[in-house]
Amino acid sequence: MSPGRGGGLRVLFCGINPGLMSAATGHHFARPGNRFWPVLHASGFTPRLLRPDEERELLDHGLGITNVAARASARADELSDEEMREGGRLLAEKVLRYEPRWLAVLGITAYRVAFRDRAAVIGPQDRVIGRTRIWALPNPSGLNAHWTAATMAEEFARLREAAGRVGRPASPER
Repeated sequence: MSPGRGGGLRVLFCGINPGLMSAATGHHFARPGNRFWPVLHASGFTPRLLRPDEERELLDHGLGITNVAARASARADELSDEEMREGGRLLAEKVLRYEPRWLAVLGITAYRVAFRDRAAVIGPQDRVIGRTRIWALPNPSGLNAHWTAATMAEEFARLREAAGRVGRPASPER
């Protein structure tokens, strides 16, 4: 990314922290059971299903990817609130520097802790960072049983519509 309006980034997706598989491979959402890549495609953000090792192709679609916290762990709940708040502070600095149109935080609990907003719910937030709007999305981890891939894709698609279209949502059969 280059400074100034995120090098054209429409959305900067922000995971909680690298899982152990992501840390080992160097690619975001690398665990096979993670639903990020299929949901991203099903919601219409990408014209085809990308693999974690193809994450740089997100830039071609005006998308970026990062994490709140840098420390890898088996589960996100292994991170302390202090780590998450410091990660939120550093993330806000990154957002101010690159200015994506939207910051999409993947995990409502992570958003609540990192940005000290206990009342936040999934969807667009009132808070902004500079000119960047924020949207809290469900955590795509396979451990998040509250959301199906289909309901996550619907929420991701709401953000895609707000951020401007690139592709059409994939049919459920794909």
